[in-house]
Amino acid sequence: MFDPDIAPSGTLLGLLQRGRGDGTLHALAAPRAEALGALNDSVLRDPRRDWQVENRSLYYARLYMQLDGGLDEIERHLFHPDDLTDTGEERTGLALAVLGHLAAYGRDAARLLLRSYAAVGSNWRWALDELALRDDDAGLMSLAPAVLARFPENEEGQTELAAAVRDAFEPRPWRLWAEDPRYGPRLTAAGEQGSFDRWQRQLRPRGPRPGWGIAEVLRWAEEGLELEPEEHRYLAAARCLAAVVGPEDRPELLRAARSGPDAARAAVLHHLAERGDPEVLDLIETAVTCPFSSEQLVSAGLAAFARMRSVAAVERAREWAPRTDRLGASAAAVLARRGAQRDADLVLAALRRTVREEGPDADGLWELVDGTGRLGVACAAPVLRHIYRETSSSQLRGRAAAALAVTDPGFAAGFAVECLWDCEETTRELAARHAATGDDRVVEQLRRLAADPAEEAEVQTAVRSRFGPDASAV
Repeated sequence: MFDPDIAPSGTLLGLLQRGRGDGTLHALAAPRAEALGALNDSVLRDPRRDWQVENRSLYYARLYMQLDGGLDEIERHLFHPDDLTDTGEERTGLALAVLGHLAAYGRDAARLLLRSYAAVGSNWRWALDELALRDDDAGLMSLAPAVLARFPENEEGQTELAAAVRDAFEPRPWRLWAEDPRYGPRLTAAGEQGSFDRWQRQLRPRGPRPGWGIAEVLRWAEEGLELEPEEHRYLAAARCLAAVVGPEDRPELLRAARSGPDAARAAVLHHLAERGDPEVLDLIETAVTCPFSSEQLVSAGLAAFARMRSVAAVERAREWAPRTDRLGASAAAVLARRGAQRDADLVLAALRRTVREEGPDADGLWELVDGTGRLGVACAAPVLRHIYRETSSSQLRGRAAAALAVTDPGFAAGFAVECLWDCEETTRELAARHAATGDDRVVEQLRRLAADPAEEAEVQTAVRSRFGPDASAV
């Protein structure tokens, strides 16, 4: 995850970077050159806070189609000399995904550009995966010489080829090439090597062994911190404790939770929290609030508390929620998930405090936003609208929209209309169920979503649920 440079939410670029529905509507109303400039900037400088989770590619591809945008800027970006040195997927992944959707919409230039990049680009695996879904057999076969030439015909090259075949997200090209007698023997051997490698890893487990007791499991957890890079094994160790601990071992566990090494304490806290031990809440409070606790121990203590579902945990959350530290934030999140109507004020106070102190992109907002919707906190609507407009996270915006659907009487005629063009399919689905159809744009967009083969089935089902089983009634 990284922090991209996001333009203000009131600008066309800021709207497109966020993937808001208003971005599409404003782009279509703006001068074409300005709209294409903002669109290219968004695609070539990935604006997502978490590029592995948030959706933008279909949103941008649809706008390219509506603006009849050319692909020259994308081509220059893909084949820039930086591609030789900056080989991270985040530099080119969004552009390649957009090309994939454009190819699915019938843009031959996008498919040819993907083929060219798959042959010579550093992120060729992503391009090949896009083509695996959209190209024909002949097009994929034409790539075999260039792709296989990346792997020298020696021991090292064969090992790398085996890993590429084993880890391929879309196996279709590799299977197709394996059927060709020119490449079949080599790819068959690579596939067998990948299977053998997995079998060998299974025969060489590095984890706990039969006969281990509490001391051995906790020692193994601590050893993970000495590795390069570190392995945080405390969650796995907590699961192992469940298999070796008996009722007579509780005193030993409590001693480890109070004064053991941090990895051991983290494992024991998770184990005790899973079993609702009567002392675990006090132990968590001590671990989290102690100024000498490591970040690993604090995070583990908060995570252990978040997993608890007992009445005692909710009662303790009510005591901790007014705190302004991390323990208070975690307690408010627990109330947002599991609290009752009486906890609405505590959740709302935490939501307002988090936005005020950390801004509309704070990680702690997700559960608080969900909680205001779950608890139906009507007076939360103003702060939810602020989060909706300002956050750079399209997924958090979708959660804010879902909460507004419950708390804001004006949602159906307001933000729900914009959400029909949102970049996240879950947000479009929400809008399809709620948007008021008095606006002609709503009916037209519902028709487009129902007819678009690239649209998610859940969205199309939501559209049809508004107008009966016959989609043509839209």
